[in-house]
Amino acid sequence: MQNATRKQASPSAADLEILQELNQGFIRSVRMSDVAWFDRNLAEDFLNSNADGTLVDRAAFLRQIEPPCPVSNFEVEDVRIRIFGDTAIVHGRTTYTKSDGQAAAGRYTDVWVRQGGRWVCVSGDVTRG
Repeated sequence: MQNATRKQASPSAADLEILQELNQGFIRSVRMSDVAWFDRNLAEDFLNSNADGTLVDRAAFLRQIEPPCPVSNFEVEDVRIRIFGDTAIVHGRTTYTKSDGQAAAGRYTDVWVRQGGRWVCVSGDVTRG
């Protein structure tokens, strides 16, 4: 009798894939000012540290993301995702063109937690160069 077992992806591999998709969605939604995406994927107690040093809650962040993105050529590289059980930290480097035409770069760190069986973003931190 042959043992017919099927190898399944480990939870961490599945979580990594989900978090990669969420990170891509986050970046796309910044570019497109997609408030609805953020409304679906931010925790109720979400906080964001802006590059200017201000700390905003979920409602203020949604208002902040609504106008068109103030930069162009917004790209992300060097994305690193670290998973610690039901918590994940996503780091990335951004490059973009400022409204005055100057090239610039920055970094971001987002913290995701598994709540109610799905990943939601609880915290963001943005730095700009």
